[in-house]
Amino acid sequence: MAGVISWLFIGASAASVASATTPPLQPPASQSSRPVELAQTYVPAQPQYAQPITSAWDTYKSRLAILAQQQGVRQSTIEANVPGLTINQRAIDMERTEPVAHSSGGVVGVLAPYLRAHVTPSLIARGRDNYFDHYQALRSLEIRYGVDPAVLMAIWGHETSYGQVTGSNDLLQVLASLGYYGRRRTFFESEFVSALKLMDQGVPRSWLRGSWAGATGYPQFMPSVALRLRADGDGDGYADIWRSELDGLASIAQYLRDAGWKPNVPWGIPVRTPPNLNRYAIVSRITAPRCPQVYKRMSRWLTMREWRAMGVTPLGRPLADNEMASLIEPDGPNATAYLMTTNYRSILDYNCSNFYAISVGVLADAIARR
Repeated sequence: MAGVISWLFIGASAASVASATTPPLQPPASQSSRPVELAQTYVPAQPQYAQPITSAWDTYKSRLAILAQQQGVRQSTIEANVPGLTINQRAIDMERTEPVAHSSGGVVGVLAPYLRAHVTPSLIARGRDNYFDHYQALRSLEIRYGVDPAVLMAIWGHETSYGQVTGSNDLLQVLASLGYYGRRRTFFESEFVSALKLMDQGVPRSWLRGSWAGATGYPQFMPSVALRLRADGDGDGYADIWRSELDGLASIAQYLRDAGWKPNVPWGIPVRTPPNLNRYAIVSRITAPRCPQVYKRMSRWLTMREWRAMGVTPLGRPLADNEMASLIEPDGPNATAYLMTTNYRSILDYNCSNFYAISVGVLADAIARR
């Protein structure tokens, strides 16, 4: 290992990173089956290596090492983990075909099949069992964070099937591979360095397992989020989102509170819209800085009192008259409709998909028997 470390790191400098030329964000189709070539532009300026770098992947690992050094990661952590990294081709293939990589032309599927797949009898039943098992702890978390415990349970169920599927990919390997591929290079390089920082804080690499995209632990946090928001929920003084269910739930609660969760307010409610609803009058004229296509599907904000005056009526529990809400009709006019509160936006912050956020809310209501 010592020999590998020397050829990778001797002579590396910040100037090497600054001089690297970034390739196009989306590689040409002709190169799609040969990702190794995508990092050929990462050639440090006049490096002085003890032994020659043998591939573009080695050169890219040198870049990652320098980025980590610049951000204060311990040299011992870098040397113990970066030189031996190998490419995870499956992660690259998944990133290449991920829906976010392609334009859908504004075409969105139908909500009902999505709900059938993500709000299943099994998820509801197991969610209720876990809710019962963790009832006292969940109530304590509600007092501490102000977040609806059923929503915590629903997110946990969606993300990892209540801890059963947390992912088996080595985070350093997949994050380095996705940075190398390059479509979202800046994002994945930042997450790679954050994963090393977690190791500097004492998290063993064996815990850093997760999805092909780098999400980890019970909450499926990206490493930067784990650094910032993981929380101690079981009172042992350590925030372990990989082995403690309560720490995972507390971390989800802390995330939602940080995203603006408002206590004692529903995420949203199903409603009936009148046939004569003037949808042009309620169109939002604001372009969201993040996920604009997702937010574009929601109306402008009105109070519940104003919605009632327009003939929009709750199908179940109501909202307070002065509560602000936004209308979303996921399947188009005169079909399924919801009035969403600001807490819905907090769920969107967790995963910016209307279908995801709605399914979390629907599952939470089913778990809590609302």
